[in-house]
Amino acid sequence: MKTIANLLWVIFGGLELALAWMVAGLLCCLTVVGIPFGIQCFKLAGFVLWPFGRHVEYDRGGAANFLLNLLWILLLGWELALGALAVGLVWCVTIVGIPIGLQAFKFAKLAILPFGAKVVR
Repeated sequence: MKTIANLLWVIFGGLELALAWMVAGLLCCLTVVGIPFGIQCFKLAGFVLWPFGRHVEYDRGGAANFLLNLLWILLLGWELALGALAVGLVWCVTIVGIPIGLQAFKFAKLAILPFGAKVVR
């Protein structure tokens, strides 16, 4: 069931979201200061591409995670969150698509708080 859900996810919205994360990572890596943001984007792009069977655990990091997340929201996080929300709303229109829509809503939270997040199988 995970494989079918992952394939449906990739076909109907996941590929676009993963590409958006990769483009955000490339944009961040253009500057030396943005490299940590870009690396985090590349890590999460793989999760966004093939999400079912894994989940995110959030660490209670410190001031560094808070500041990085705040800067991230101002730069690129809100755009990625809006894209994930749009995909989630489209999927939640049908009863069959609700699990995939809920996964997209998780990505909206991840787009807001990527620092301190760890992907776990």
